[in-house]
Amino acid sequence: MQKNKKYVIQKTPFKVPTSDGKIIQEHFGRASDGNSEISIAHMIAPAGWSEPFQAPEFDEYTFIIKGKKQFIIDGEEIVLEAGQSIKIEKNTRVQYSNPFTVACEYLAICKPAFSMSLVNRKEL
Repeated sequence: MQKNKKYVIQKTPFKVPTSDGKIIQEHFGRASDGNSEISIAHMIAPAGWSEPFQAPEFDEYTFIIKGKKQFIIDGEEIVLEAGQSIKIEKNTRVQYSNPFTVACEYLAICKPAFSMSLVNRKEL
């Protein structure tokens, strides 16, 4: 008889289908394990990638592993580099992009978990 484990090792993250060249692997969250409280994803944004402005209904934490990522937050342009991190509070108008010449690898943590119904993307 096996005891209930008090941990989960994620060996097969959910690969989110994208059409913009971005690689998203959700390790924990709605798509991977049904967790609506938090999502943790490993992402690679290709050079030249961008998303429309949005005002998500979740706090988003980003940690840059390699490269650089640009954030426009309430009109202020911020660029983070490898080793830096940021927390953006929910309901904040933000645009994420990588206007640089190399890919950006980063971790994104959303609380509550990421959901397209909570991201509130604006039309371009």
